[in-house]
Amino acid sequence: MRRIASRPWFGLTLLLCILPCAMIGCQSICLWVSAWMHDKPVVEPILPGHTDDASRLNRTRVAEVWTIPADASLAEDQLRHLLDKARTNKLRVAIAGARHSMGGHTIYPDGIVLDMLPFHHMQLDAERQLLHVGAGARWSQIIPYLDARGFSVAIMQSNNDFSVGGSISVNCHGWQHNRPPIASTVQSLRLMRADGAIVRCARDENAELFSLVLGGYGLFGVILDVELHVVPNERYRPEVEILPAERYVTRFAEKVDPATDIGMVYGRLCVTPGDATFLREAVLTVFRKSPCAPAEMPKLKAPAYSKLRREVYRAQIGSQAGKDIRWKAEKKFGEQVSSKFVSRNQLLDEKAEVYEEHNADRTDILHEYFVPPSRVAEFLERARALIPRHPCDLLNVTIRNVLEDRDTLLRYADRDMFTFVMLFNQPRTAQADSEMEAMTRELVDAAIECQGRYYLPYRLHATREQFFRAYPLAGEFFEKKRRLDPEGIFQNQFFLKYGQGEGRDP
Repeated sequence: MRRIASRPWFGLTLLLCILPCAMIGCQSICLWVSAWMHDKPVVEPILPGHTDDASRLNRTRVAEVWTIPADASLAEDQLRHLLDKARTNKLRVAIAGARHSMGGHTIYPDGIVLDMLPFHHMQLDAERQLLHVGAGARWSQIIPYLDARGFSVAIMQSNNDFSVGGSISVNCHGWQHNRPPIASTVQSLRLMRADGAIVRCARDENAELFSLVLGGYGLFGVILDVELHVVPNERYRPEVEILPAERYVTRFAEKVDPATDIGMVYGRLCVTPGDATFLREAVLTVFRKSPCAPAEMPKLKAPAYSKLRREVYRAQIGSQAGKDIRWKAEKKFGEQVSSKFVSRNQLLDEKAEVYEEHNADRTDILHEYFVPPSRVAEFLERARALIPRHPCDLLNVTIRNVLEDRDTLLRYADRDMFTFVMLFNQPRTAQADSEMEAMTRELVDAAIECQGRYYLPYRLHATREQFFRAYPLAGEFFEKKRRLDPEGIFQNQFFLKYGQGEGRDP
């Protein structure tokens, strides 16, 4: 499973031309040099018999990490034997790919971890616009494959690090505005159940299982491969607008909802501390379709100046000046890229690791909150009051919208929602994690009181009571889990916290 990352790159394109020193200012240069000097990524080896995830806070001893073979028939035979072994030895099985979830969703203590990444075969049915793809395939493999054939991903996260299996297990969404989550693009999937049987799941075949596996966090079986709807690749022209945060929903409705020529949309909120600035100003970026001949479609290429953009982003850590400079630059220079063209695939083809914290003593933590449009102003007012009360360093807030999810049982979008993706930076200490937990619970309460929900792939800081308040169908979800996997073969830390006991509202 994957972390659903918020990509802060486009506003930071402001630096792609390496701004003249007179425009940047000495303070900016000093901050970026300091960020570069302190940005010392380290590779921390995971000891044999252990695993971790993107939080780097979940290192856990496991019985085995088993890597699935790339060959489909060989993989299926070996996977059956592995499940037999787990059943005989009373071992639990957790399913992993890039491990970008942050709450132990891919881990069970002393259990077996399935590494699905080698299972990445793919085949395009261009006439039906369907991609048949192995669950271990990352979007970074899929996007170039589709780009060469004139197609693009219909719905995915805003980064390419994650795998298909993980993405549909968390039921991700992204910058694809006025669309439901990724589950809406799944035509069918093949699932290996705990007894080794392989079943096809779709809206008209094993429909109950289909609704549970999508957004089911690997608790119902091993997703082998998926049929995904894809769309033609398109050329876009970005437009940037600066506005008060309180007008974001209204302006979105005016500018985006009636439009048919907009391909993707995202917003950004100012995170500079201060009563006059914090979460009070927004940047709305839309990508208008700009049709062209195939020969004029921008070529897929590596994102430019990624190291420079990383240092600008990391310069915000612990620095009000760094946050202020980044925000002013984003507003000033975001408009200067509005005359350039970009392909849909280019927008999606960047790794989250460009911005990730890799220093040994700190880590990045994601949150996401879903709020109905009518309650956005109230949620923001609550967030402005409660976040500064905690020693947690907020680096970014991205705004998206997502339409009602009608495919999954454990749904976060039970109606049309605006979403707030928040990225925090914290020390890797027990005290910092405790402080993050306290703030998270306040934000979860704020979202629930605004008729909203919070996203489940992140740290398991919400209480069981909060979880069942936010997800009133969770009891039914866990009851079906027990019925469909009676021996409890598929488990993880998410299930340990929220699914144990009766699985009902405490």
